[in-house]
Amino acid sequence: MTALTPGVILTIVALYFVLLMVVSYFTSKDSGNDNFFIAGRKSPWYLVAFGMIGASLSGVTFISIPGVVGAGGGNMDFSYMQMVFGYLVGYLAIATILLPVYYKLNLVTIYGYLQQRFGNVSYKTGAFFFLLSRTIGASFRLYLVAIVLQKFVMDPFGLPFWLTVLLTIVLIWVYTFRGGIKTIVWTDTLQTFCMLAAVILTVIAIAGQLGVGVGSIPSLVANSEYSQMFFFENGWSDPNNFFKQFISGALIALVMTGLDQDMMQKNLTCKSLGDAQKNMFWFSIVLVFANLLFLALGALLYLYANKFGIEIPAKTDQLYPVIALEHLSPVVGVLFVLGLIAAAYSSADSALTSLTTSFCVDFLGFKTDSNIASTNADKEDVLDNKVETGSIDRSETDSTRTRFMVHIGFSVLLFLVILAFYQVNDTAVISQIFVAAGYTYGPILGLFAFGLMTKRKINDKLSIVVCFIAPVIAYIINSNSAEWFNGFKFGFLIILLNGSLTFLGLFLLSLGQSETVEE
Repeated sequence: MTALTPGVILTIVALYFVLLMVVSYFTSKDSGNDNFFIAGRKSPWYLVAFGMIGASLSGVTFISIPGVVGAGGGNMDFSYMQMVFGYLVGYLAIATILLPVYYKLNLVTIYGYLQQRFGNVSYKTGAFFFLLSRTIGASFRLYLVAIVLQKFVMDPFGLPFWLTVLLTIVLIWVYTFRGGIKTIVWTDTLQTFCMLAAVILTVIAIAGQLGVGVGSIPSLVANSEYSQMFFFENGWSDPNNFFKQFISGALIALVMTGLDQDMMQKNLTCKSLGDAQKNMFWFSIVLVFANLLFLALGALLYLYANKFGIEIPAKTDQLYPVIALEHLSPVVGVLFVLGLIAAAYSSADSALTSLTTSFCVDFLGFKTDSNIASTNADKEDVLDNKVETGSIDRSETDSTRTRFMVHIGFSVLLFLVILAFYQVNDTAVISQIFVAAGYTYGPILGLFAFGLMTKRKINDKLSIVVCFIAPVIAYIINSNSAEWFNGFKFGFLIILLNGSLTFLGLFLLSLGQSETVEE
C-alpha cells in the first residue's frame, strides 16, 4: 500500500473535483432561480432516478452498512434488507399519493402544500423543521467523512481538521452556487456511478483474494454466517424483528424521502408527473440491488478479515476504510476514496441546495418563472402573485444576489456545526444529536398526514405549539418504553409515534373549527 500515499489520495480527490467543476460549468450557464430551484422542470427522469441512489445512500451508508453486517445488534447480517423492502411500500405511497399532490399544486418546495392546506404558521413550521433536520443531518454525514479524510490524508500533511472541513464545503459551494439543482442532477449521476463502481470492484477484488471467482460470490456470501435476512423469532424487543424493520422502512422512506425537500426537489425537476413516477419506480428497483451489494461487501469484508487475521475495529464503520486503504491493492484504495467522496458529496451538495431553496422560497417568498407562469393567466395575475408573496420589488438580479448570500450563509452554518461536533469529540453524544434531529420529521409527518387524510381545518396559529410538544412527549415515551412496555423499544418506529402525537394534537386544534376544506 505504500504506492497509495496521502499525496496520491489528495491528487485523486483534486482530479475528481475538477471533473465536477467541468460538469458544473456546462450545466450552470443559465444561473437563474428557475434553474437553481427546479432545473426548469426539464430533467430527464432516468438521470434523476440514478442520481437519487447516491443521495439516498450517503457517505454514512457507504462505510457503516458494510461494517454493521458482522457486528451483532441492530441491522446484523442481512437484516437491513427487511427495512429496504419496507422502503418499497413508502416509495409506492410517494409515487401514488404525494407526487400527484405536488405536481397538481405546481410546488417549488413541498411545504407549500401546508400553506394551502392550513395556513402560514403550519407552512413555516414544517419548513423550519426541515431546515433544522437537514442542517444537522448533512453536518453529521460530512463530519464522519471528514474524519476519514483527516486520518488518511490531512494528518500526514499536518493540516488541521478545520481546514479539511473548510475545503470540503468550499468545493461543494463552488460547483453548486450557480446551477443549483440543475447541476446536481448531473453531478449526482456521476457520483452514484463512482460509488457503485467502487463497491462492485472492491467486491471483485476481495473475492479474488479469497480465491473465489465472480460467479461464485453469491454462493460464498449466502453460505456464510452473515447471510440471515429475515428475523421473526425474538419478537418486538429484537431490533432486527422483521415487522419492526419493515414498518420502519416504509415510514422512513415516506418521511425522509417523500416529505423531505432535499429528496423531492430532484423529483420536482422532472417535466411531468408521469416522468416523476417513472423515476420513483426505477429508483426503487435499483436501490434494492444497491443495498444488497453493500451488504454483500460487508459479508466479504468480515470473511476477509477472519481469513487473514485482521482485527475488527471497535468502531465497525472503520472496517471498510482499514481494509481498503491498508490491506488491499492501491487500485482498491483509490476506488474506496472515490466512492467515499462520491457518496458524501452526492448527499451534501443536494442538502446545501435544498436548504437554500427552502429558505428562499418558504421564508423569503421567492417565485420561479415557471411557477408563476403556470398559475397565472396574464400579467395582472403575475403582479398580484408577486404582491402576495412579498417579492414584487425583487428583480431577477436582486433575487440572484440574495440567493447567493443565503447559499453562503448555509455553507458557513454547516461549517460551524461540523466544527461543533468535532469539539464535542464524543461519537455517542454526536449520534444522539443526529437521532434527536430525526425527531423533527415526526411533526412534518403529522402535518402532511392530517392534511391528506382529513378535510378538517385547524387553528393554524397554534400548530407550532403542537409540533414542538409532540417530539418532546415522543422522546419521554421512547426513553421509558423498555420499562413501561415490557422491554419494547421503538427504534425507528419513533417516527410513527411522533407523527401520531402530532396528528392527535392537530385534531384537537380542529375542534370548534366549523369549516372543512373542499375537495
